Parts: sequence; structure tokens; C-alpha cells
Amino acid sequence: MIFKIRAILDDQTDVFRDIAISSESTLEDLHNALSQAFGFDGIEMATFYGCDEEWNQGQEYPIVDLGFEDDIVLMRDTPIGSILSTDHPKLIYVYDLLQMWTFFVELAAVESEESNSDLPQLLFSFGELPSEAPEKQFKSDKRSSDDGFYGSSEDDFDNEFGDGFDDFSDYSDTDYDDYN
Repeated sequence: MIFKIRAILDDQTDVFRDIAISSESTLEDLHNALSQAFGFDGIEMATFYGCDEEWNQGQEYPIVDLGFEDDIVLMRDTPIGSILSTDHPKLIYVYDLLQMWTFFVELAAVESEESNSDLPQLLFSFGELPSEAPEKQFKSDKRSSDDGFYGSSEDDFDNEFGDGFDDFSDYSDTDYDDYN
């Protein structure tokens, strides 16, 4: 089968690429096709995540085993057709784990395979990739503030950790020894 996949940059601007690839190709093949389609050099660390319909992150499929987990499933060992289907059409792709270029990857169409000699293939390109990865606004599970990960208000912090949480801008009443 031929999978037609759209990868959309997680940003306010419209930047996406459409790729045709064999369902028997691996996630590493898809990674290579996406990095080339978006103009990356392909040498940075990358990973895919399975996800649900609301794009909530699931199983990770990294490009290399960094030894942090025992049951790791690598991109090169994962055929695209084993995790993407019309019932589960979404993945998250992160390129360059320091810059965090994040893309929403979705299966757009499945076609019968005529010849896969020209696959993977860039079908359509829209938008220019910005010079830097878009900044992410991370939110914790307990907070829904739009001001950042923990919110920006001291009152929010006091409410979360109890009133009277010490302000450590003055160290004079602590047991800390200054070694000057």
C-alpha cells in the first residue's frame, strides 16, 4: 500500500509537506523523507510518538537507543504500516531534540501500490520553514495558565505550595555558609 502523509509544522504559520511512502517502509525511512522535505540536514536526533485523536503523546519510536528505557522500539525496526492506519492516522514527529522542531503527521490517504520504485516521494510543499524552531508553551497537568509552565503569579505559587512559602532572595536567616 502507498501511504500519503501530511506533516504540518506546529506553528501559527502554515508550513506542511505531503509525502507518498510505502506502508512497508520504516519510520526511519519516513524520518529521512521528512527531514529532506523540510530542508534539514538529517544529522540531528529525532523521534516519533504514537498519539490519539487529540494528539496526546503515546509510545515513543526514537532513532537510536539512548539506554534510558528497557523496552525501546526503534524507528528502523518499525514499519509505518504497523502503527499508522485509517483507524490510527496520527503521529507526532520531533526533529532535533534540542531545538524541538515539532510536526503533526497524519495519514491522508491509502492507495493501492502500483510501483514503489519512486518512493518515498515529495508530493506537495507549502510554506517556508522559519529560521528557528517555533517556541513551545508547555503547561503542566495541574495548571491551565497561558502564562507558561507554572504560571507567572506568586499568588498561584503560594496557592499551590501553601501560603508563607519562603522567598529566597534574602539568605541572611538561613544556615547557608558562604565560602568567600
